[in-house]
Amino acid sequence: MTRIIAGRARGARLDVPGAGTRPTSDRVRESLFGALESFDAIEGARVLDLYAGSGALGLEALSRGAIAVDLVERGRQAAAVVRRNAEIVAKSGDLPVARVYESAVHPFLLRAGGPYDLVFTDPPYDLDDAAMTADLVALAPLLSDDAVVVIERAKRSTPPELDTAGLSLIREKTYGDTTLWWAEPATD
Repeated sequence: MTRIIAGRARGARLDVPGAGTRPTSDRVRESLFGALESFDAIEGARVLDLYAGSGALGLEALSRGAIAVDLVERGRQAAAVVRRNAEIVAKSGDLPVARVYESAVHPFLLRAGGPYDLVFTDPPYDLDDAAMTADLVALAPLLSDDAVVVIERAKRSTPPELDTAGLSLIREKTYGDTTLWWAEPATD
């Protein structure tokens, strides 16, 4: 079971899609959101959650003060779970309902409007490096000037090619077999 850890929808229980998803553990989410709050990256943010799975990352941000959340999940069954979870969080915290897009990530990024202030990208571990880089390149023009992008991958994965996407590494942290890379738009 996954739940919202803090904020207006604290304690709301989220469904988790079956096969094909890998929810971020409560321990990693708690540490991640504590750090994001210390960066003042959540309050009033426009959030994008790519490869949403259950939507837990984007919905946690909504519960903690984000003003808008877009959740992108291509799997039909997983997208249905994300929609239910978005409704649960909205009702639990008297919050706006997050928008759910049933789409593959790359085509979504090519047509999205942005700008986004906080982005979570937690692709399947088997997504190859070239596809990950292509997604980051497509994401870069959608970011606000002070955006934070959090990339979650297996510890054994090669680091994302941030330079190619016009991003700069600001933090890297490993939790068990999960590594989080934090990035921001590169400045000239």
